[in-house]
Amino acid sequence: MQQCDKQQNQFTSQDVEIISKETVFKGFFKMVKYRFKHRLFAGGWSGIVEREMFERGHAAAMLPYDPITDQVVIIEQIRVGALEHQHPWQLEIVAGMIDRDESAEEVIRREAVEEAGIEVQRMASVTSYYPSSGGCSEKLDVFVGEVDASKAYGIHGLDYEDEDIRVHVISRETAYQWVKDGKFENGASIIALQWLQLNHQELTSQWGHPEPAESR
Repeated sequence: MQQCDKQQNQFTSQDVEIISKETVFKGFFKMVKYRFKHRLFAGGWSGIVEREMFERGHAAAMLPYDPITDQVVIIEQIRVGALEHQHPWQLEIVAGMIDRDESAEEVIRREAVEEAGIEVQRMASVTSYYPSSGGCSEKLDVFVGEVDASKAYGIHGLDYEDEDIRVHVISRETAYQWVKDGKFENGASIIALQWLQLNHQELTSQWGHPEPAESR
């Protein structure tokens, strides 16, 4: 087994040489084929590596949280990736793709209305991560957003996108128990709910009263 230099700095994009990049499919999403070389941990360079990559772009997700009632808003909808698995209808948090002219925060506010019929007030950033960097370019910004859970109910979604989304309002503790029970199969939802469980006291101290009307 070769030993790598433990003192070596972390590799960056400067340690990759992209030889070619070819679009092999373009529809609602895009598939790109890369041929590249990269530096090796033990020194030197790799041979030419070929990989197909699913191009999804940048997205944002938000767990709606009511600090007054200590409740969260969860949405439920059918997901094509789970169609042939046990639970095609997935429990999730609000999420959407970021267009070039939108910020992550703007996407969250728009999607909260479209998917759950609620307005978002203050937001706390949780993390930004790659859900599946082995074959997908998507990077996801995750937030917890302040909402009035009493206004979250019913069925929502955009007809022209064939969305059929049901809203659930549950206690924070129940939601976290569902994480432990494996009812959530969506990474962003699990991350956001775990973060809230760890940070809800601090967040409640900040958000434990309604936001001033002039700052909304």
